[in-house]
Amino acid sequence: MRFDTDTQVKKVTLSGTGTPSRNAALGLLLLAMVGTAAADRGAADRIMLPEPRHRSHVSVEEALRDRRSVRNYSSDSLTLADIAQLLWSAQGVSDARGRRTAPSAGALYPLELYLVAGNVEALPAGVYQYRPAQHALSRVAAGDKRDGLAKAALRQTSVRDAPAVIVITAVYERTTRKYGDRGQRYVHMEAGHAAQNIYLQTVPLGLGTVTVGAFSDRKVKQILDLPEDEEPLYLMPVGKPR
Repeated sequence: MRFDTDTQVKKVTLSGTGTPSRNAALGLLLLAMVGTAAADRGAADRIMLPEPRHRSHVSVEEALRDRRSVRNYSSDSLTLADIAQLLWSAQGVSDARGRRTAPSAGALYPLELYLVAGNVEALPAGVYQYRPAQHALSRVAAGDKRDGLAKAALRQTSVRDAPAVIVITAVYERTTRKYGDRGQRYVHMEAGHAAQNIYLQTVPLGLGTVTVGAFSDRKVKQILDLPEDEEPLYLMPVGKPR
């Protein structure tokens, strides 16, 4: 099981015939151990990202005007600062209360972001999960997974050729436990908010992206090593337009 220290808590059930006070003490100890495991998971492979910039030479209106879907990319690499800015634009923390750059029904934040990196400066090829609270990456898998991801996406060349692919996934239960079946719609709306933020952020960075929805859910889940309750929604290859 992968722990998400930002949003998930593992429940522990005790069994036995000890006294209530002893069981309570054991419960607190086990919960502390679980919390430590969650905090330490991926800590050795955690990569702190450059701080996001909050100003650019491009206005919101200009980004709206110039945004396009881009499917052909040059062989140029991306910088870690590029990656940091794109991930922050989609799900970054934007105030002291922990609210994020994209709106979320009930501030429940069901979305997760993954980076499938192949040609990013100062970042080994691999799969990484974005940690909004720390503005950091945690490595999920080593090695270049772009070709496998492209095959899972009906062999779309944009996924294979981009220096990196951002994958937006969702844990529906975070929202549906409050809003019921209606929450599924809210999750999909939120994915659209995050994807549009990435689109707009590419403009001042001189980059391009495209949203890809045609892929095998099962194969993408395998490549990203997603938990059972987490589903992929979008693939967004990113690179410099060719």
